[in-house]
Amino acid sequence: MRYVMNNKALSQSIKALSANPVRTVLTTLGIVIGIATVITVLSAGAGFRSLINSELAAWGTDTMFIETRVPPTTKNLANSNASSANFGNATSSVQISSFKLSDLEIIKKLNNVAGAYGMATGLSVVNYRDNTKSAIYYGVGADMFSIDKHTLKSGRFFTQAEDTGAVQVAILGSNLAKDLFVQDDPLGKLIRIGNLNFQVIGVYNPQGSLSSGGADDGLYMPLATAQKKMLGINYITIGVVQLKDVDLGDATAELISETMRRLHNITNPAKDDFTVTTQAQALDTFNTIFNGITILLIAIASISLVVGGVGIMNIMYVVVTERTAEIGLKKAVGATNADILKEFLIESILVTVLGGILGILLGAVLSWFVAIIATANGLTWAFTVPLYAIIIAVGVSAGIGISFGVLPARSAAKLDPIEALRYE
Repeated sequence: MRYVMNNKALSQSIKALSANPVRTVLTTLGIVIGIATVITVLSAGAGFRSLINSELAAWGTDTMFIETRVPPTTKNLANSNASSANFGNATSSVQISSFKLSDLEIIKKLNNVAGAYGMATGLSVVNYRDNTKSAIYYGVGADMFSIDKHTLKSGRFFTQAEDTGAVQVAILGSNLAKDLFVQDDPLGKLIRIGNLNFQVIGVYNPQGSLSSGGADDGLYMPLATAQKKMLGINYITIGVVQLKDVDLGDATAELISETMRRLHNITNPAKDDFTVTTQAQALDTFNTIFNGITILLIAIASISLVVGGVGIMNIMYVVVTERTAEIGLKKAVGATNADILKEFLIESILVTVLGGILGILLGAVLSWFVAIIATANGLTWAFTVPLYAIIIAVGVSAGIGISFGVLPARSAAKLDPIEALRYE
C-alpha cells in the first residue's frame, strides 16, 4: 500500500493546525507583532513623506534659501559643509551681520531668479489685555506674499510702503491669534510686542507644525520694523529666492554662491559665511535621514520576527514529538522522507503566512489610527499602506516559515519508522 501525500499535504496540515487553535494562535503571535510593526513603520513613513511634501509645496517647490552661518575655524573646518538650518544661527552667540538687503537686490537680477525677500527673526513677549504669550516674530519683506503659498484666514498682507516705512503692523499665526484673542476678532486690535504697540491686520490659516519653524505660534511684521525697532540691526539672516525654472536650481544655487562670495570678499569657499539650500536638497537630506531611521526601525521590528521564527521552530519540534507515532505509521505504509518533510514544512509556512496576513491587517489598523491622530493635530497626513510594505511583510513571513520550519521538518522526516511506532 503506497501512502499518497501529494493531494493531502495541505489539507492534513490545516487539520493539524486547527486541532490545537490556542497553540496555533500563540505560535503566530510573534510574527503578527513583527509584521504589524513593519507595516506601521513603513505606512507612517509614507504618511510623513506626504506631510513633508505638503509643507514644501506650501513654501513653494521653486524656492531656495540663503542662510547665514558662522564661518568655520581651523578646529571645525571639517564640518564646514554643515548648513545652519536654524533661522540665522538663532541659537548661536555669534551673529553674522554681512548679509544685507543690498545683496538680495543684486541676486534678484541674476538669471533664473524670479524674486526674493529677506527675513530677520527674534523672540518677544506678546500681550493682549490679560493674555500673554512668548512668540517668535518674523520680520519679512513685502515681496514674501507674492512668493509664499500660505493664505490668510482673515485680513490682509502688509504693503511695500508699510515695510519701507517700518509701520507697526502684524499678521498673527493661527495658534497665537487663538491664544491671545480666544473668541474675539483680532483684526484692527492693538497688541503689545515687547515695548511697542502693533495693529493686527491679518491672521494666517494653519500652516502646520513643521512649517516655517512653527509659524502658527508666531507672527509676521515688516522687515524694516523688525530691524529698526525690534532688533536694532541693519542685516538679514535669511534670504528666500524664487526660481523661474526649478530644473536649473543647482546651477542657480552655484551662481548665487559665487555672487555672495564676491559681495562678501570671500576667496575660499570653505570659509563661506552663508549656505544656499534648494528645496530639492532639503528633501534629499530629509529622505537620507528618514530612510536611515526607517531601516533602523525595521531592523528593530525584525527582532520580534526572529523571536517569532524561533517560537515556530520550537513549537514544531514539540509537534514532531507529539506525532512521532503518526509519522512512524505513515512511513510504514509508504510515506517517504520527502512526504513527511513537505507536510511539516507546509504547517510552519501556513502558520507564518497566517501571522503575516493578521500582521498586515493589524498594521493597517494601527496606521489608520496614526493617520487619524496626526490629522486631528492639524497635520496633512495621508493614510496609505504601501504595496512594497505588503510585499516585504508577505516575503519575510514566508521566508521565516521556510527557514525556521526546515529543521523540525527534517527531524520528522528522518525518524525511523520502527522506532517511531514504539510511541504508539
